[in-house]
Amino acid sequence: RNITTNMLKSYNASCSGEMQKTPLYVFLYVCAAGVVLLTVCGNMLVIISISHFKELHTPTNFFVFSLALADLLIGVMVMPFAFSVFIETNWVFSKAFCLSSSVTAFSLTCVSIYNVAFIAVDRFLVLSDPFFYSSKITVNLTLCVIFSIWFFSFIYNAFLVLFNKNDIKENLHCPVKCSVEINYSSAFVDLILVFIFPCCTMIFLYIRIFALVNVHANAIRSTAKKEYLMDSRKRKLSMASERKAAKTLGILVVAVFLLCLMPSFTVFVDPDVVSLTFYVEMQNITYAVLFLNSSINPIIYALFYPWFQKCVKLIVTFKVCYQGSSLLNVLGESP
Repeated sequence: RNITTNMLKSYNASCSGEMQKTPLYVFLYVCAAGVVLLTVCGNMLVIISISHFKELHTPTNFFVFSLALADLLIGVMVMPFAFSVFIETNWVFSKAFCLSSSVTAFSLTCVSIYNVAFIAVDRFLVLSDPFFYSSKITVNLTLCVIFSIWFFSFIYNAFLVLFNKNDIKENLHCPVKCSVEINYSSAFVDLILVFIFPCCTMIFLYIRIFALVNVHANAIRSTAKKEYLMDSRKRKLSMASERKAAKTLGILVVAVFLLCLMPSFTVFVDPDVVSLTFYVEMQNITYAVLFLNSSINPIIYALFYPWFQKCVKLIVTFKVCYQGSSLLNVLGESP
């Protein structure tokens, strides 16, 4: 007996017919276009910033780059078709495109989750053992980890869809009903691998991170009472920067990422038990919340990261086109 998981593990289409071309219909498409535009432009700014400015070529920022790339691809390859299903109330694209878009959506979601998880690992290592971090966590190692995340995410999700022998169904009410279903055992394994394990890891690490931040803050205050040398002030500013980065990423993970992700993974709906209307509404709500996370991430960077604000100013004023602009100081007081 198959169930359909409510995570992006189903592009179920309600075959209730086309929505009438009302002002609400137009308004929904305008809103959808706005969300897609915000997602694409915001994440493109993050990608350009990190790729262009050499000062930002750090292991942590490469994970942020990978996360922004996944969010950008969600905005380009997932959101338009998902919003179309939401507005049109049925799948209006080809049958072959159904499975490929589903695998893409599942994979990009998986990539986002594990990128955020490795950001937590990165922050924990830099605060708990900075000497080990500076000597062992290299850019090349980080790039290998990122490549592995992308590769195994797509392999895993393609296997998940094919293993459950999904097929495209046709009926009398709508040309194509795009529904990707997985059996209960596969859904349970998927829940553990893609949600429970990485999210529990993130929560555990950020609890440890905030504990370390408090320990470091107390140590700095104690040292500041005894030392007034410039070197001491530099160490204080450096550690304050690390604490701020940890707190900012903590907000990103705990307050935004998990809140957007949780509804899609914790709600399992069997369409044979509940009404079709309730089933589709639940899917639409959880999809919308999940997709919004890809739009919100650049806003968080803009609010909490001064370097991102400086990079955006340089990009929109085309100063990045100047020779040597990649060497500009974007982490200091002035670009």
